[in-house]
Amino acid sequence: MLVNTETIPGYEITDVKGMVKGNVVRAKHIGKDFVAGFRNIVGGEVKEYTEMLTESRQRATERMVKEAENSGADAVVNVRFVTSQIANGAAELLVYGTAVSIQKK
Repeated sequence: MLVNTETIPGYEITDVKGMVKGNVVRAKHIGKDFVAGFRNIVGGEVKEYTEMLTESRQRATERMVKEAENSGADAVVNVRFVTSQIANGAAELLVYGTAVSIQKK
């Protein structure tokens, strides 16, 4: 279970396993960059980048969940996403949270 809150309604946190994270570093694709540049001129959603970021969030989240599962956690609370440019044309997407064990109240 993944939530961006400190608690989960109906559940009690019984153990804190620690911080877990997942990240992905992606570089722009020359073809997508060309199309995005064109859209920048005429306006509209840059679907190529939307798809790339959606895939990156999904992959980073999967990595965080795997780390949480490896720690024996049932859930991750306080989930947050952060992006940053790490090089010209490359960005990192990081997701992190606190892995916990939970039980129904």
